[in-house]
This record gives sequence, structure tokens and C-alpha cells, in this order.
Amino acid sequence: MKNQKVLVGMSGGVDSSVAALLLQKQGYEVIGGFMKNWSNDECGGKGKDITECEWRSEQRDAARVASKLGIEFHTFDFEKEYRKEVYEYMLNEYQSGRTPNPDMLCNKYMKFGHFLEKAKELGCEFVATGHYARVKHYKEFSRLFAGKDKSKDQSYFLARLTQDQLKYCLFPIGDLKKSKVRKIAAKHDLHVANKKDSQGICFVGKVALSDFLGARIKSQEGNIVDTKGNILGKHEGHAFYTIGQRHGLNLGGTDPYFVVERRPITNDIVVAHESDPALYRHELDATDIIETRAGILNIMSGLKVKARIRYRQKLQKCKFSKKKNNDLRVAFKYPQRAVAPGQFIVFYCGKEVIGSGVIK
Repeated sequence: MKNQKVLVGMSGGVDSSVAALLLQKQGYEVIGGFMKNWSNDECGGKGKDITECEWRSEQRDAARVASKLGIEFHTFDFEKEYRKEVYEYMLNEYQSGRTPNPDMLCNKYMKFGHFLEKAKELGCEFVATGHYARVKHYKEFSRLFAGKDKSKDQSYFLARLTQDQLKYCLFPIGDLKKSKVRKIAAKHDLHVANKKDSQGICFVGKVALSDFLGARIKSQEGNIVDTKGNILGKHEGHAFYTIGQRHGLNLGGTDPYFVVERRPITNDIVVAHESDPALYRHELDATDIIETRAGILNIMSGLKVKARIRYRQKLQKCKFSKKKNNDLRVAFKYPQRAVAPGQFIVFYCGKEVIGSGVIK
């Protein structure tokens, strides 16, 4: 490890700070890198809902940790790329009646795309982040595994990485629990030891998604209908809702409704009660398939594996088979609630991530 250079994505939080510390102790030549992907002073919302972006304070925290560790520190401006590859994608997906996951695209295009290219320019052999995940490198390929802290595991968000990206990755805190990470930070007198975890939209800041979208997507009144087509109420635009959503419908009654379908052409939102079969699906099709380890899905096709259709969901037993167009048909052992087109399904064999796709 001595003389091997690694560029660490330092966000100003405790996880990436400890990642840099641990790699330094392991003998790597560590360089810190901060990504500025969103610099608007106002992140979204109107009036009292306006939230200031916090990239400047996050950058200061990252730079302060880098100074404490005595490592080189860079700030990279990727705002143009972020807007094109993540921001525009997110808005287009919502307007198309789909539910995107910008964090997945942040990892694929920003942290392990443009940031990785900067690492190579600096002569680094690896990039590292504070993700709670594990990677094992072999001569022919690399393997991605869930982090040991089940409550913090972030392997789901890394499932869009290819072998050409994964082979450069290091995840130093993947074997640790969050409590241990904080203890390490405190022991080495890092000022971020007790800093709260960041929340909100990837790289944008602490702003409610509804406020963020509301400032960028024009409202358009439409009907809220049940599965039989009966009009139950009105809404301000299908893009502001997602499958499975309960709040914000304002329909009243003791038996709540949930969104089961968005119809962008007619601007209708279809709702149903919890007991309605329309809220559940036994099967789904997935497209834009990425194999985390090349060829692994061919080996696993037809066998029992597990998958999750959203972050933090408990892994679900399923089988998948390839279709003629290289999409996957996924059949679950138990019906899945609120399957949202546009979200990502991630497949696991044991603790290993073997592939992912976009839900159709």
C-alpha cells in the first residue's frame, strides 16, 4: 500500500473523514477531494420554505479534516455535469410519471465517473468514499458486498457501478458500524465526530423534495381517481406524487388511500386502499440491466436470489429470467407493495450485489 495513491471523496461528514484517516493509517498516500455539484444559494421552495445550500460549510469541514490529517486537498467543480446527468434526469423522470433515484446516478456519474477521472489525472490507483459497503478485488474481477452494519448498508446505491469503475474503488468503513466510526473520529480529535448525517437530495441539501420539485415543475391541476375511474378529488400535478404515497392527497375518510398509478398523459393519479390488489405486484420487468460482475446474471438466471426495490427494504426472495430484449422478468415469492417504475431493483446472492436494473 505504501506509495499507492488514493483520492478520497470528502463530503465534510464523519464517514468520509474516517475513510481518509483509515487509509492514511494503512499506508496509502491520501489525497482529499471535495465535489461541488450544486452551488445555487437557494435550493428550492418559496418564501419561508427556501433553504440555503450548504456546500460551502461542507467544503470547510472537509478542508479542516484534510488539514488535520496533513493531506493534499482539492475542490472539483462538477456542477455543469451534475445538472446534465443527474438533475435533468430527475426532473424528466418525475414529469414522465416515473420515480427516479438521483443517489444511484450521483454515484455512477459523479463520484465514480468524473471524480474517478480526476483521480487518474492525479496519478491515483484508487478512489475511496465513506460508503457502508465492501469490495473485494481479484485478478480478473471485483466483487461488491453489503456493509456489515445492516442499518447503514449502502450497497444498494452502488449497484449501478460497472467492473471498470468497481476495480478502482475502496470502501474503508464497510466493515465498521456507525458507532465505531464516530468513536474513531473522536479518538483522533476530528471535529466532525458528532456531526449529524446529511439528509436531503444528493448534493443539493436539506430541502424537501416537494419544495424542490415545486420550484421547478409547473403545477397543473388534475383528477384523483379510484381504480374504477371515479373522481375522488383534485391534485396539483402528477409529478409531485409517487407510488405508495399516502400523505398530501387530502381525501379524508378513515380508510386512507395510497397512490397506485400516475398517468402523465391525462394527468390523473389513481389511488386505492391498503387492501386493494392494485397496490401490489407479484412480477415486474426490469430494463437497462447492469451486471455488477460480468456474466453473473447468466449464471444466476432461474435460480432463487434476493432483491430489493428500494433502499432499506428487506431483501425479498425472487427468481428472474432473461427476455428476448435482454430485459429481466422478475417473479417474487411474495407480492411487493408500491412498485414504482423508474426505481432500481438490485439483486443479491447472499451478501454480494450481482446486478441491477430499472423497473419498467
